[in-house]
Amino acid sequence: MSDIGNSNRISRAYIDSLTIETRYIDAASPDTAFTLFGERFASPIMTAALSHLDHFMFPGAALALAEGAKAADAALWYGMAEESEIEALAATGARMIEIIKPYTDRDKIIQKIRHAERLGLLAVGVDIDHAFGGDGGHDVVDGEEMTAIGSEELSEICRATPLPVIVKGVLSLHDARQCLAAGAAGMVLSHHNNRIEYAVPPLAILPEIAAIAGDTPLFVDCEIKTGMDAFKALSLGAKGVCIGRPLMTAIKKGGADAVRDYLTGEADALRKAMAYTGCPDLDHMDPTVIRRF
Repeated sequence: MSDIGNSNRISRAYIDSLTIETRYIDAASPDTAFTLFGERFASPIMTAALSHLDHFMFPGAALALAEGAKAADAALWYGMAEESEIEALAATGARMIEIIKPYTDRDKIIQKIRHAERLGLLAVGVDIDHAFGGDGGHDVVDGEEMTAIGSEELSEICRATPLPVIVKGVLSLHDARQCLAAGAAGMVLSHHNNRIEYAVPPLAILPEIAAIAGDTPLFVDCEIKTGMDAFKALSLGAKGVCIGRPLMTAIKKGGADAVRDYLTGEADALRKAMAYTGCPDLDHMDPTVIRRF
């Protein structure tokens, strides 16, 4: 079967079409230190908001992700899970962002936010791109119905908590403007692993959204696999990136240690790209080093 419209394939091809200039004169060994919502991390390379790892992989997989992220001094993002699982992940000491599905039962969103507050999580988020199923009707995940979030509802969610609220699944100026108007504390540019075919690659629309986002941080996932991928996204306006499937492979190979090694290895690859392009730190990323052929 042809995968010509597969959004992962399209995103990968776009990332690979981006090349970099080298700038050696006056360059120095870079600092990849990254601050997010007042917390400092070793680099802006983070885990993606994976869900139900213990169910889809094996018992203990989610803890391996959390422990590996903590060991790498990286932010942990996580998705749909029972409260007990979120508690176990938070108990590892990893600094965590929970992404919440757009439940039709809006009270459940608020309940999960309150739970995150009690756990002292770094931030929460709303997953806007999981509202529809394969037939365009309401999605149902683990028996829970999902419904698209309205602009006023999003504003209410952002006002409902002192935690930063991140919106995941933004892939248009239309949605970006709605998020900014609602008071979102950040946006994740994502097509959610080919949730819709022929989606614009996140890095392709990133500069347009960055131009209107001001100080609101932007994050990118989908086909971000390496430090060089991260470098390209950061140069084009992202604050950080999220890696998913490569970390699932790492968990299978070597658990938490392999997750740690993957994240630290790609942080080193990011540092190399910054060194070779004259970027001394994350505050001096320069979009002009990126060229597309």
